[in-house]
Amino acid sequence: MKRTVILSTLTILAIAGTTVSASAFGDRDGRKGPRIEFSTLDTNGDGQLTEAEMQAHATARFNEADSNGDGSLSAEELAARSETQKAERMARRIAKMIEKRDTNGDGVLSQEELQPRDRGDMFAKLDTNEDGMISQEEFDAAKGKFGKRKGGRDQN
Repeated sequence: MKRTVILSTLTILAIAGTTVSASAFGDRDGRKGPRIEFSTLDTNGDGQLTEAEMQAHATARFNEADSNGDGSLSAEELAARSETQKAERMARRIAKMIEKRDTNGDGVLSQEELQPRDRGDMFAKLDTNEDGMISQEEFDAAKGKFGKRKGGRDQN
């Protein structure tokens, strides 16, 4: 029994440690690599990372995810952590979009600021028979081209 508890605990810690460590890496505004700043890990500010500092960070991340404080991560807690990370990434993307498109600097986006910058060119590209209208066939053809350009996924 004691052996089973120890093995189970070690397995959970290994999985959780990997999950927490792996969550520090990933898509960072389109680039792969660490999302954690060195200064965040270097808690004593000496310009060097120790194993203890790295472990302390991993422990803190684990404790953040362990919402009920029982020392283990359930599937629900891992899913909640994943959703939180997705929401944080989305918030960063939205802030970046507002910063990029907010031409009048008011901190919000008007419909005009959200319009594609090459709106006229886009319509002309879709209107392949140049009749001033976009048919269902032209629309579907453009949608197919767009999907191929985005890695082959259908962009419904």
